Amino acid sequence: MCLIAFHFAPDSARPITLIANRDEVHSRPTAPLAAWPDAPGLVAGRDLEAGGTWLGIHRRGRFAAITNVRDPELIPPQPSESRGLLVRRGLETDDLEAWLECQSAGEALRYGGFNLLIGDGKRLWHLERHRHGCALQAVEAGVHGLSNASLDTPWPKLVQVRNALAEDIAEARHASLANARQGFLDRHPAPDASLPDTGVGLELERFLSPAFIVGDDYGTRATSELTLHRDVNGERFDISERRFGPGGRPQGETRLALTIERDG
Repeated sequence: MCLIAFHFAPDSARPITLIANRDEVHSRPTAPLAAWPDAPGLVAGRDLEAGGTWLGIHRRGRFAAITNVRDPELIPPQPSESRGLLVRRGLETDDLEAWLECQSAGEALRYGGFNLLIGDGKRLWHLERHRHGCALQAVEAGVHGLSNASLDTPWPKLVQVRNALAEDIAEARHASLANARQGFLDRHPAPDASLPDTGVGLELERFLSPAFIVGDDYGTRATSELTLHRDVNGERFDISERRFGPGGRPQGETRLALTIERDG
């Protein structure tokens, strides 16, 4: 993922509401959202080049999403593992807190810069691999945004989609997410004066600044929505994925529901 907005409300009937865009090279082979036959309980899209994913859920009640960190001073190790593997490993590990502590203590240095958002509806963590090492924090309840810098860094597109989701939540539009959906489809670049400086040059900063990036070789390839529902009948995930090709052309949609079966 490259842009995420989410609402975390652990004591509510909808502990997590999340919407995200995945930006990637269009030629990178990808499988659409589905249950993984070789990983029972895991539902996600799949990077067929490296084997990982950018966003996924697990029937034990976990969800996870990842973004890259764009920082010219962060030099990835060589060789480095695919960051998408962190999502799968976090979803499948038996002891999530111990796994996160291990990653933040140095295991995550094997990867290039990233933000990993992972939780179970009761707790939510943000693990960041930045230029100085790794940092792990519990995420507070509320509406947050994540792009290619630290949590809630006020890049224009992050502020835009976070505010749109906050409006939907405040007006109890959890089901439609009308403002957020519109925000994540916005193709307008940010003004030059508002652009971050991530070392890629002004022209590329402009190209990457919209919430929805349109290009022939690189752009937004998927918009995903994820909701965790909780009621007297139990818990379930609703997840959807809208896919796009070069030029932002629609290429299909998948919607799935997953009943949660928590351990113990």
